[in-house]
Amino acid sequence: MRTTAQRRQAFRAGRTAETLCCWFLRLKGYRILARNWKTPVGEADIVARRGKVVAFVEVKARASHGAGIEAVSPKQRRRVRQAAAVYIAAHPALAALDMRFDIMTIAPRSWPTHSPGAWGYE
Repeated sequence: MRTTAQRRQAFRAGRTAETLCCWFLRLKGYRILARNWKTPVGEADIVARRGKVVAFVEVKARASHGAGIEAVSPKQRRRVRQAAAVYIAAHPALAALDMRFDIMTIAPRSWPTHSPGAWGYE
């Protein structure tokens, strides 16, 4: 079980990873619509838009990019999909756009990796 100090450190590391991913997405031409968007049914780390696509991005900071991708469980994917549905319902102007689910991973001493369309609606 993690101590309070370990949880606090993991939270800060996650926030730093999300900030880096936001900057990376901005450099790729995305507009950040929301960060840490939470609902009772799920959460989206980053909601971003580029053109006619709204991307719901899950951010993972791990020892390697592969470990970050593997860390997104089917349950977590379901919760992001549910949060996306609530977000679109709350922002009806976005309903006509394409919705996509991405993963961004952060690993030590490397650039963030963006995996657009990492999963579908399963």
